[in-house]
Amino acid sequence: MIKNLIRIALGVFMLLAGIGHLTYARETFQAQVPDWIPLSKDFVVLASGVVEIIFGLAMIFFTKQKQYVGLALAVFFVLVFPGNIAQYIDHRDGFGLDTDSKRLMRLFFQPLLIFFALYSTDVLKKFKKS
Repeated sequence: MIKNLIRIALGVFMLLAGIGHLTYARETFQAQVPDWIPLSKDFVVLASGVVEIIFGLAMIFFTKQKQYVGLALAVFFVLVFPGNIAQYIDHRDGFGLDTDSKRLMRLFFQPLLIFFALYSTDVLKKFKKS
């Protein structure tokens, strides 16, 4: 039961984040895209918003494929982590992260998101059996 609640909460979190990418927080997300990414910041924000909405829906509704979804979401969290590091290194404000200490604390939450994506979808349990 707790795993399902975490899975659904992650799904809702991803849906809200994706909607934010496409609407009210679009400019804030653009400010967080590292300069070394060779694509338009707006494209990166819009594309990642669509991906996050898909992940959100998949986490909530694709229960038969939840292990694949959980693994893919964990990989996504790993892939966006360099952006979080860049926000810290480049001292970029966003979402109330207006000090280096706040930006540093955020970095410690990314591994938790990865863990929750794997745990709530039984990916860790599958690897234990192997």
